[in-house]
Amino acid sequence: QVQLVESGGGLVQTGGSLRLSCAASGRALSNNAMGWFRQAPGKEREFVATIHGSGGITQYADSVKGRFTISRDNAKNMVYLQLNSLKPEDTAVYYCAASPGSWLTRSINNYDYWGQGTQVTVSS
Repeated sequence: QVQLVESGGGLVQTGGSLRLSCAASGRALSNNAMGWFRQAPGKEREFVATIHGSGGITQYADSVKGRFTISRDNAKNMVYLQLNSLKPEDTAVYYCAASPGSWLTRSINNYDYWGQGTQVTVSS
């Protein structure tokens, strides 16, 4: 069984930065694609970014491209999401997720394991 725990969320002003971390335990996830999703109040959970098991390939939602960076450290079983140039519309609960395979996927349905989420609030 895989457990994912996110941390690093908080309150930040427009234009600020945060670094989210996702700690995985239970087994090594170096062969698994990892993803970040977010859910704002009253909205559906949406894709933010994903990274290949090797860490060499990434994809981003158009809304965060150029501002957010996903990375991973397989030796530590960690995944990160650097959030820069934050906007009020980035306010949401951010979730880390693990896919059963190494291929990149944007679909929520292709992720088996989820963390509990960490709140990011961007004030205007």
